Amino acid sequence: MSVIDFKMFESIDIRVGEIRKAESYPAARKPAYKLWINFGSNIGEKKSSAQITENYKPNELVGKKVLAIINLKPKQIGNFISEVLVLGVPDINEQGVVLAVPDKATKIGSRLY
Repeated sequence: MSVIDFKMFESIDIRVGEIRKAESYPAARKPAYKLWINFGSNIGEKKSSAQITENYKPNELVGKKVLAIINLKPKQIGNFISEVLVLGVPDINEQGVVLAVPDKATKIGSRLY
């Protein structure tokens, strides 16, 4: 495990977003969904390719609040540009991902601290 200082942690911008649209992404090398996530009026909507197909269906994702890193360099995933990294952890079987989500009501666009 490498150790970082607090200043480096502060440079990572993790925000609450709400998934507005989710669809299958068959062109991805590994099974994934295309997500359109609303981060509020100050940040707007961002796209993400997320490998979360083991535990979620697209219709279950719409309206779900998630945590995502919004200040990473965009990444080309096939013919789709992923602008943010949605956060998650391995499920109990380590076969899929469980999304990192706020467990109480939160405001879209709020920063993790």
